[in-house]
Amino acid sequence: MIKVLVVDDEISISSAIAYALQREGFTVETAGDGMEALERVAAFKPDVMVLDVMMPKMNGYEVCRKLEAGNRPAIMLLTVKNDIVDKVLGLELGADDYMTKPFDIREVVARVKALHRRRQIESPEQDSDKEGKLELGGIAIELLSRTVKIDGQMVDLTPKEFDLLALLAKHPDRVYTREALLEQVWDMDFAGGTRTVDIHVQRLRKKLGDWQGLIQTVYGIGYKSTRTLS
Repeated sequence: MIKVLVVDDEISISSAIAYALQREGFTVETAGDGMEALERVAAFKPDVMVLDVMMPKMNGYEVCRKLEAGNRPAIMLLTVKNDIVDKVLGLELGADDYMTKPFDIREVVARVKALHRRRQIESPEQDSDKEGKLELGGIAIELLSRTVKIDGQMVDLTPKEFDLLALLAKHPDRVYTREALLEQVWDMDFAGGTRTVDIHVQRLRKKLGDWQGLIQTVYGIGYKSTRTLS
């Protein structure tokens, strides 16, 4: 059974979304603020979370920041804001999709279904890599737990940073255009342009520290990974 957590301080909105999802066969719980959302994630363990941004006590961005990388559901943000900066911020913090209020409940349901399908496709349990592990220089990537260690030390990556690193590490020396990375990592649901890829690569490189040179820019095209530092 697919579990969805709907988080919104407006009861009329969370109730409407919950009702629509329940009619589609989802198991649904609701929360009214960010603090309650974190508690429900720990207890309910949802597959997908529909998360409002503007809430009391803790907003949706803060919820994204506090969720553990290896234990977070797929996240769709809801907000009245429609500025590209807000969208980029949400995605940088680990959100998988973004909808602006007002919205059609039918589209919310469709996007929740799409997020769950995508998460199943990306599931490490279906990955053919040996023991679900990848290594790139001093970087160890555990696909099952979605964790990364650099020289034995755990590194905290957002879900999109992890997906980006894992994709590049699976195919060393293969050049990916920015458009290809948008399609494979972001599934093209977000029309924020290739600048989104550049921002994530910059942030990822900072977190890789001495090994950041393993993610290389192919000027005029995109990015690739390499097995060793030159």
